[in-house]
Amino acid sequence: MAGAFQICRDDLSGAATRALLALHLSGMHANSPPGSVFALDLSGLLAPEVTVWSVREGEAVVGIGALKALGDGSGELKSMRTHPDHLRRGVSALLLEHIIGTARARGMRRLYLETGSGPAFAPALALYRRRGFVDGEAFADYVRSDFNQFLVLVL
Repeated sequence: MAGAFQICRDDLSGAATRALLALHLSGMHANSPPGSVFALDLSGLLAPEVTVWSVREGEAVVGIGALKALGDGSGELKSMRTHPDHLRRGVSALLLEHIIGTARARGMRRLYLETGSGPAFAPALALYRRRGFVDGEAFADYVRSDFNQFLVLVL
């Protein structure tokens, strides 16, 4: 099914992308304790060190994801979300491979991510672990808590 999908760099100006981003942020807030959401909002995703991609099927935006350059030979995976109508179709796996390939092409040596704990985060964690991400230490400006988790993939 992944053959029907197209990955394209996204400038975040489209209504469908913004709606999926809003869904992502509301989901993060609904499933995280106060003060524990580090998902980037629209202004954060528009920062020059962040590249955002959308996965499209025809005109529909079925997924989003981003890569943030950390400036030390590493990157951070941000804002991965599949539209609920398109779950279990390979959208996130396809986008994750694209982001990993881009990080490698940009000369990054490590790819990090921060995520939460609990049932809402289990499917994403399973995807990351299947792809080789392992538990890691807090990175950048993050501070470890009982809720968040840090993973790293050596590229």
